[in-house]
Amino acid sequence: MKEGIFNRTELLLGKETTENIASKRVILFGVGGVGSWCAESLIRTGVQHLTLVDFDQIALSNLNRQLVATYDAIGLPKVEQMRQRLLSINPNADIQTICQRYDEDSASQYVFDHYDYVIDAIDTLDAKALLIHQATCSSATLFSSMGAGRKLDATRIRTTEFWKVSGCPLARALRNKMRKNGRLPQKKFQCVYSDEISSDSGTLAPIVGVFGMYLSHLLIQDLVQKTNGQ
Repeated sequence: MKEGIFNRTELLLGKETTENIASKRVILFGVGGVGSWCAESLIRTGVQHLTLVDFDQIALSNLNRQLVATYDAIGLPKVEQMRQRLLSINPNADIQTICQRYDEDSASQYVFDHYDYVIDAIDTLDAKALLIHQATCSSATLFSSMGAGRKLDATRIRTTEFWKVSGCPLARALRNKMRKNGRLPQKKFQCVYSDEISSDSGTLAPIVGVFGMYLSHLLIQDLVQKTNGQ
């Protein structure tokens, strides 16, 4: 069964790339609106070693946009619900969970050099700035999601290097905070963002879903290019 899951992936990407994807170690911070869709896309594309980090439990307000949020799951840890779903897709996957808030107190527990990729789907400013700084100080490749809230037009979602992100209030706030505290990223990294400006608050499933898929796309694209020596 294990070999059959990824037959169609291998037809498109080739055996070497598919095996390369399966060998990499990925850690994902935040399995809410953006992170949950990213996690599932990674597992369905062949990632075998995935660590999920999120302190939160599923709430009623999550049902409109988060992949594992169902009425019956309200009050349960997001990481455990996500793990169960991912293992139902590929029972052979190595899914680790850390039900913990990433912050100044817990950051020292993470050694990012042990991972090939770090994916940032955190939505709080302080934790996001800290994660970006620490991840870019390591040998891991970082991909980060900027703000997906207050967006309506999925065609405005795109990717670029962090310092080139425009029209995103979260990216602007991050850069200001980093300059102020002196914790600048130690290397360049790619982001998913939208330059759409909306005065309405709220978040939609189609938007966070595309953000999450774009994050997984960046990782897979990077592995394809590295496998092909680009």
